[in-house]
Amino acid sequence: MLRRVRAQTAAKRFEREDIPMAHDAPQATGPSKLVIRNIGLMLSGALERPILDADTIVAENGKITAIGRFKDVDTSGATTIVDAHGTTVAPGLIDSHVHPVAGDWTPRQNQINWIDSYLHGGVTTMISAGEVHMPGRPRDVVGLKAMAIFAQRAFWTLRPGGVKVHAGAPVIECEMVEDDFKELAAAGVKLLGEVGLGGVKDGPTARKMVGWARKYGIQSTIHTGGPSIPGSGLIDKDVVLEAGTDVIGHINGGHTALPDDQIRCICEGCKAGLELVHNGNERSALFTLRTAREMNELNRVILGTDAPAGSGVQPLGILRMVSLLSSLGDVPAEIAFCFATGNTARMRELDCGLIEIGRSADFVIMDKAQHSPAKTLLDSVQLGDLPGIGMTIIDGIVRTQRSRNTPPATKIPEIVAK
Repeated sequence: MLRRVRAQTAAKRFEREDIPMAHDAPQATGPSKLVIRNIGLMLSGALERPILDADTIVAENGKITAIGRFKDVDTSGATTIVDAHGTTVAPGLIDSHVHPVAGDWTPRQNQINWIDSYLHGGVTTMISAGEVHMPGRPRDVVGLKAMAIFAQRAFWTLRPGGVKVHAGAPVIECEMVEDDFKELAAAGVKLLGEVGLGGVKDGPTARKMVGWARKYGIQSTIHTGGPSIPGSGLIDKDVVLEAGTDVIGHINGGHTALPDDQIRCICEGCKAGLELVHNGNERSALFTLRTAREMNELNRVILGTDAPAGSGVQPLGILRMVSLLSSLGDVPAEIAFCFATGNTARMRELDCGLIEIGRSADFVIMDKAQHSPAKTLLDSVQLGDLPGIGMTIIDGIVRTQRSRNTPPATKIPEIVAK
């Protein structure tokens, strides 16, 4: 009992918003007020209303406080003013499927600063699907719990470039019991790593443990398709449906996809999130998208990269998925952006991903790439082009200006007062 009380006390400490983040981009040192004006197009992230009739956003102390026309909102007392110069403002992109390990380094490709590089691709939030590339990753129950708690703590206090990495996602093993999930939740762990990457590969065991996780507020994801790394294995529709996880991880394969009939069966047999990833089968991604649209359930579609992986690290992976689904999946670009923002935020219970009052002030400011044949950003995405990023903002603080990774934007925003 004493151990559990201590774990709960520690978890509450790490949930406090006033704890400073280490190795972070500049923090606000006092009250802050951000004004973004002269917005040409505002994407909300919400499927039900993807475009907002507004040209100004106000955020105070990291939260959105006003959205509207410049003449109608209170912009006085701004500590930072950004002139968007007619560009597009969208919620910061969310990568629903990453595999972090330690800080801004990945042993999978022995690459440093990969998270910061994703920020230059518009990604402001990441969700761990398991820290599976940790060298010597422990598979005993004590070790895997310790590693999950460590990762949750480490990435809560480490935000490379300001990026919010929701980590600490243990890969479940057969020896775990209900009290293990209760202990993890008490310590602040809120995610499971991909079911199927550890010893649990059968439906009944997975369902039991997913139920325990859900009981204590831990969200679950399952590996789908053929094996991706040594130790993983085939997870087919029967296991996926019996496990009953909250998210169907890389339903388009990571990398090897299930047959179309099994993908359709999964889509029709549950209400879980349908995660489409960059490091998967593109044809299967488009098939899943068409199936979800036929079912009138595009709200279930979310996007990830499934990186770092054998395919490498893809800083522009989420933008590429948006462009792919819009151009080849015949989805309006403003809807495709919702897959990478509001859909994920709602499914993952995040306070970002939507331009709404009270949400975190996390934004990406974009325009069509220079020399794109399209007339607008949305048209360029529907033609298959990537937009150029001119600025990213997290918690109301400008984190990057012109992206070093995207094609150069035609127009870029400007900080005019600070």
